[in-house]
Amino acid sequence: MKIAVMVSGGGTNLQAIIDGINSGLITNTEICLVYSNNPKAYALERARLAGIPYVAKSPKEFENRQDFNKALLQILKDADPDLIVLAGCLVVIPSDVVKEFEGRIINIHPSLIPSFCGTGYYGLKVHEKVLERGVRVSGATVHFVDEGTDTGPIILQKPVMIRQDDTPEVLQKRIMEQAEWKILPMAIDLIANGRVSVRDNKVFIEGYEEENIF
Repeated sequence: MKIAVMVSGGGTNLQAIIDGINSGLITNTEICLVYSNNPKAYALERARLAGIPYVAKSPKEFENRQDFNKALLQILKDADPDLIVLAGCLVVIPSDVVKEFEGRIINIHPSLIPSFCGTGYYGLKVHEKVLERGVRVSGATVHFVDEGTDTGPIILQKPVMIRQDDTPEVLQKRIMEQAEWKILPMAIDLIANGRVSVRDNKVFIEGYEEENIF
């Protein structure tokens, strides 16, 4: 399975995918493209060091959003991935891209959806809101992408306990380490091996009942 990974920043989830492929944790998978809307994203350096093709195109390079959307769609079509992985990508995915790759785009979100998700909930903002609300458990979710914001079918979730002295930065790091870097590679491997299906907007995983998936 060929995957395109879309990123905007440091690329820690991208690195988790690269490491997962190299270690055999993720099987039957190769990264055919890393795309970033941010030409200065360190994620692009991770791609370069790993010998993975990469493209950086910012919406600022185009006269209008429509032209950018067309260019992004063409970049992805040229790469011809079986799956697109949003790994810390802060660009709103155009509806044309969602339609072209329907059922073949997944995203990692740093909370337990449906809590703390949707418009405006991204990056550190999620963890700030979690701590403001005083909840005891947060975590991460991998889900399919549809035309809503964080509304697609959920594939995997992993909870992370919140500590009394957590700051948004500390919580963000722990959720990355304990949840995001584990369930995103796992979800990719499950999809690559044909174990994931969607029926009535719910995800079914072959063998999920019989094994301790974590």
